[in-house]
Amino acid sequence: MQIISELLVYNTLSRKKEKFEPLNSPFVGMYVCGPTVYGDPHLGHARPAVIFDLIFRYLMHLGFKVRYVRNITDVGHLEGDADEGEDKIGKKARLEKIEPMEVVQYYTNRYHAAMDRLNVLRPSIEPHASGHIIEQVEMVKKIMDSGYGYEKNGSVYFDIEKYSSKHKYGILSGRNTEELMAYTRELEGQQEKKNAFDFALWKKSDPEHLMHWPSPWSEGYPGWHLECSVMGTKYLGEQFDIHGGGLDLQFPHHECEIAQSVAANGKMPVKYWLHNNMVTLNGQKMGKSLGNAISLEDFFAGNHQLLDQPYDPITIRFFMLQAHYRSPLDFSNEALQASERGMKKLLSAVRTMERLGTSDKSTSNISEIRDKCYEAMNDDFNTPILISHLFEAVRIINSVNDGKETISKTDLELLNETMKTFVFEILGLKEEEKSDSSMVDNLMQTILKIRHKARENKDWATSDMIRDNLSVLNIKIKDTREGAEWYIED
Repeated sequence: MQIISELLVYNTLSRKKEKFEPLNSPFVGMYVCGPTVYGDPHLGHARPAVIFDLIFRYLMHLGFKVRYVRNITDVGHLEGDADEGEDKIGKKARLEKIEPMEVVQYYTNRYHAAMDRLNVLRPSIEPHASGHIIEQVEMVKKIMDSGYGYEKNGSVYFDIEKYSSKHKYGILSGRNTEELMAYTRELEGQQEKKNAFDFALWKKSDPEHLMHWPSPWSEGYPGWHLECSVMGTKYLGEQFDIHGGGLDLQFPHHECEIAQSVAANGKMPVKYWLHNNMVTLNGQKMGKSLGNAISLEDFFAGNHQLLDQPYDPITIRFFMLQAHYRSPLDFSNEALQASERGMKKLLSAVRTMERLGTSDKSTSNISEIRDKCYEAMNDDFNTPILISHLFEAVRIINSVNDGKETISKTDLELLNETMKTFVFEILGLKEEEKSDSSMVDNLMQTILKIRHKARENKDWATSDMIRDNLSVLNIKIKDTREGAEWYIED
């Protein structure tokens, strides 16, 4: 297909937009940090999933062959700072008195179900950290052989000070070792480390630790940062194109990944680092650790004190795409309700487009709109600008439908292709889900209209029959001045 202009992506590493040129075009390797599966997915999980799904979709649309790897963290992510505390999944398993892998499977299923409802495509490969222990042990050996790892009491740590003498630790985040010293000097549990800011490659397990494996150093488990370096290398090679994730992972997680990979393989692992910004509530990051996370299931059902109503999963997806991925996204009911109205207007126009008549000429430049849509996406996936162009197309569709403008057959075909490509294929929107409750309400409104018509015609027999049959089902009708209301009697 014709690519309207070159694709530019903002590279966190260089802090500027760069022309996207894959290492082995047309093949693109993309690795995105997935969830730690110890709780229900929330809005903060949804944003990176939706954003990198958009990027995945667009790269494939441009003709690239994408291998998209998104990991599942199921071991090694500890609760506290400084590589201390319990494994998050192990703690959940201990509290619920079940196997850790039961926790993993249950919440992985919940995550997949939520992502499916958000119309997020499954990745090409979805590896688990616990399934790559052998590879992680081997990478630790390579890091120790290179001189950047050291063992202490059965645990292995990465020597950041030694690494920084030859390489730049902080190349992604801009931090330096002096800042790290200030950041970590107050943290406890650092006695084993040469420096407080060194991070764990392998941790010796305590007797009560539920997840552990043999290694040359101890019975233990890998550090959290190690898994992505290992699985990225295994499935995409020692160097690949895109590594993505939330902005909160930039430091220390992604910074540590770079150091590990350079130490083990002698080269920078990733060409383009992409980070989506945070979802916030009143300007504060939304997340489990802060206690202000709203689960996606609560959004779908409307079961939370901060929610005015249930929200369709695709409304949530559209809400996220209305902000640029590098901008913060602040949650409010008003913003979600505006997104709901806007998406309905957009999808209604697509349906209206199907029945438009054509003329000999067009009063609007459809090719220009199509080109602007590609220009927006090629400018670092600028979805807010893309959506503004799609709403200009909505205006044209409605204007043609009202007889105020005309469109030629050729331009209508181009408009149809453009709208369906960007609305469905790239943005990943679709018609809203119809919940059981909304279907019942719509059905009851139809029944009440039939009953109202019968009462207007003084057909009391039909009116009473409807009321009595509903009563058998514990559905009661109350006639008011404003019309009939219905409710289910307990």
